[in-house]
Amino acid sequence: MTTPFELPANSPRLTDAERDRALGLLREGAAQGRLSHDTFLFRMERALQARRPDELALLTADLRSEGTWTRRVVGAVERMSAFTARIGRAWSAERLPKLLLPLPGPHPLRIGRDPVNGLRLSHETASRLHAELSLQGGLWVLRDLGSTNGTTVNGRRVTGAVVVRAGDVVGFGQMSFRLSHD
Repeated sequence: MTTPFELPANSPRLTDAERDRALGLLREGAAQGRLSHDTFLFRMERALQARRPDELALLTADLRSEGTWTRRVVGAVERMSAFTARIGRAWSAERLPKLLLPLPGPHPLRIGRDPVNGLRLSHETASRLHAELSLQGGLWVLRDLGSTNGTTVNGRRVTGAVVVRAGDVVGFGQMSFRLSHD
């Protein structure tokens, strides 16, 4: 009779490589969403306690990795998907109209729907007096003037004033522009 800490004489010992392979399969299964967090933790603990290869096999039986052909096809699809996503981002970024930074002057550039503004926006989501852009101490500062639909810089809502520079994407309601020197 064996004690709980002894292996039967005919049982193969578990190697570090086998344990590492099983732990890798468990991590990959959790990352792919094939295991819940609790199941992942339970199986990781059991894998670390395992003493025989058949114990590990039970923990990873439903997570066997795909064959070489499947991995290659899935990898190619993932790379193509990432490529098309980058193309989409580049396409939408380049289609933004430029908003030229004004020449320095005594008054800020007012932006909004009202005809008195230096930059008149014709979109209904822009407020009459939406925002202003001014040069202060060598830095361009964009200030929201209490607009209804908000002012954003690079996707973040502006509350008060924020420093901007050429290349930033600024939004007034649902209208967006890319700041530019030329």
